[in-house]
Amino acid sequence: MKSLAELAAIRDKMKDKVALREGVNTTRIVVGMATCGIAAGARPVLNAFVEAVNEAGLAENVTVTQTGCIGLCQYEPIVEIYTPKSEKVTYVKMTPDKVKKVVEEHIKGGNIVTEYTIGNE
Repeated sequence: MKSLAELAAIRDKMKDKVALREGVNTTRIVVGMATCGIAAGARPVLNAFVEAVNEAGLAENVTVTQTGCIGLCQYEPIVEIYTPKSEKVTYVKMTPDKVKKVVEEHIKGGNIVTEYTIGNE
């Protein structure tokens, strides 16, 4: 980076990804990113949620963020979803492949994917 213009270009390029992780919106997706979560594969899950929310055009209404330890290490990667229409839903043993279904059915459709929830384990 050699100029202020280059810095501005980098900022603009990354703006969508940062906007998904910040702000006050109606739905929050929180990925557990403590050491146990990262070791179990939480980073690709977080990235998959950011991409899926962005691709679905939901960035105005959905925030993707991370937190530390959720306290259930044996179920990592863990994702908690807070929506105005329901109580917190905890998804466990998440993978990037499962993310697509959760975004389509839960975030867009309003139907909890019970097969991925902690209550189903």
